[in-house]
Amino acid sequence: MVETGGVGRGRALLPAAGRGAVAGVLGVAVMTAAEKVEQAITHRENSYVPARTLLTMLGRHPSDDDRPMAWNHAMHYGTGAALGALRGIWAAVGLRGPQAHLAHTIVRLSTDQTLENATGVGAPPSTWPHDEWLIDVVHKAIYAVVTGLIAERLVRPQLQSRRGRTSH
Repeated sequence: MVETGGVGRGRALLPAAGRGAVAGVLGVAVMTAAEKVEQAITHRENSYVPARTLLTMLGRHPSDDDRPMAWNHAMHYGTGAALGALRGIWAAVGLRGPQAHLAHTIVRLSTDQTLENATGVGAPPSTWPHDEWLIDVVHKAIYAVVTGLIAERLVRPQLQSRRGRTSH
């Protein structure tokens, strides 16, 4: 049994989720800075799909011409914090290192695409130009690795189980 200091596993995960949320916000800040450097080099314009997705989820109907920067930041940082909380929980239960970074990259990409496509605001990545797809993957990987490294510093693997290591 994993020692939780007399506190149930669920309650022990709350601080890990909180620290992970902080890590996720920091991960978004680094991702955004990297995106600005990339845009200065590639001259790629800002995407407002995240903002339009959030507004649509809130019952609004933004047009493709709307450029609501504050809503873009709200979506980026909100998603980053929520998925950072998940990463904090992973760190607490021992899901750490390169495999966790890769899995978290996939979770971030999947979350964004699910929300964007479910709202009808975004198009599936298979329809994007290759360079747009590659840029998105790189930025989400930056988010996931930075978030993971910070979460793993802030959260000890105190709830890592040793059970279930074999198939029987």
